[in-house]
Amino acid sequence: MLTFQDFEGDADRAGFIGRAINAHMSGEEYQTAVAADLYDRQKNATINGYVSMIRDRTRNPMVDITAANNRIASNFFHRLNTQRCAYLLGNGVTFSDPETKGKLGARFDTDLSAWAYKALIHGVAFGFWNLDRLYVFPLTEFVPLWDEETGVLRAGIRFWRLQEDKPMTAVVYTETGYATYRKAGGAEGFLLVEGEQPYVVSVEHTEAGGDEITPGESYGALPIIPLWGSSLRQSTLVGMREKIDSFDLIQSGFANDLTDCAQIYWLIQNCGGMSDSDLQEFLDNLRLYHVAKVDTQSFDGDARSALSPYVQDIPYQGRQAYLNGIRASIYEDFGALDVHALAAGSTNDHIDAAYQPLDEEADQFEIQVIDALQNLLGLLGIEDVPLFKRNRVSNLKEQIEAVMLEKDVLDRATLLALLPNITVDMREAILNGDRVD
Repeated sequence: MLTFQDFEGDADRAGFIGRAINAHMSGEEYQTAVAADLYDRQKNATINGYVSMIRDRTRNPMVDITAANNRIASNFFHRLNTQRCAYLLGNGVTFSDPETKGKLGARFDTDLSAWAYKALIHGVAFGFWNLDRLYVFPLTEFVPLWDEETGVLRAGIRFWRLQEDKPMTAVVYTETGYATYRKAGGAEGFLLVEGEQPYVVSVEHTEAGGDEITPGESYGALPIIPLWGSSLRQSTLVGMREKIDSFDLIQSGFANDLTDCAQIYWLIQNCGGMSDSDLQEFLDNLRLYHVAKVDTQSFDGDARSALSPYVQDIPYQGRQAYLNGIRASIYEDFGALDVHALAAGSTNDHIDAAYQPLDEEADQFEIQVIDALQNLLGLLGIEDVPLFKRNRVSNLKEQIEAVMLEKDVLDRATLLALLPNITVDMREAILNGDRVD
């Protein structure tokens, strides 16, 4: 692990960039983030790399080309992380001061959602405030340089390239500005492309001199803020991967058994003269061509050989029970809402109980989001408090009726805040007397 102090003490800046990127890419956190991206795209690494193996006549392992090789990847990882992120941020974020949202830009809600989602699946993601918009740097493209004494992020290296044989670009971000380096495909090291530039510049236009660009003031701190996915500071794939792999393997194995009838076995009578290699050849021909020749007489010339197939029922019920159990375990361990657990017409009490695990996990995640947002607001010199309205299923009619029973003892603002079908933005518009479409 290379730190900010290592960065400051290394005079060979270009060489340090290469070493830092290599160290970062070989680390456990980076490797987990790469795997998390695969699972997020439903390209689950374990099941997609699985092949059936057999042994050849010399007892060496080889790929079984005769066996079915269905690879059914589940979508649990994307589904569960999407649920947690959308539950907290599906309605965006608001602030106690309505003007704050305008200062952050029209795309802030979507950028915040992308920032939070990457933080969940990678364990941490980095938000770069670029004058008027938030940009997200995932862990797979950013090397954080932490301060050894305070643990604060003091600098970082953003790196990317289109593919292995294309040039790699690296941008070094410090508290005073950023510099750009590039390494050509196959080259040994990075070369400086553009020296350090300030984050903020001022442009003054005059008729005589045209546009004149002068450096502006810095933010006073690194404009890159880490957002952690949880207090554990690790990817949500940790601990869940084994359960997802188990579900995928059982589900795929069941499909393979149905395809190649792996539960059928054969008994050959009067074949004492056949060697192990003869038996293996017989079985290979049977699998590959579905035809096998059995001699009409045995090797001693007396008795007749016979081929008898036997079939075992595929254990459907046991496998289905296991799949149901592991599915329930995945939802329970992740702290997610399984909508299949909600019966039609469930009361709000039943719905609230089903949401309890998701609420607890969202509470922990909300702490991380609030902390990151407060750091961003502090960077911009804004004092405010972020507010969230969670996006959840409910018996809407029952909830509205309960609120309206108390309308005589509640003021207008409180009544609007309690109504589940009124968003925060709608509430502000109604209180201001504006039309709400």
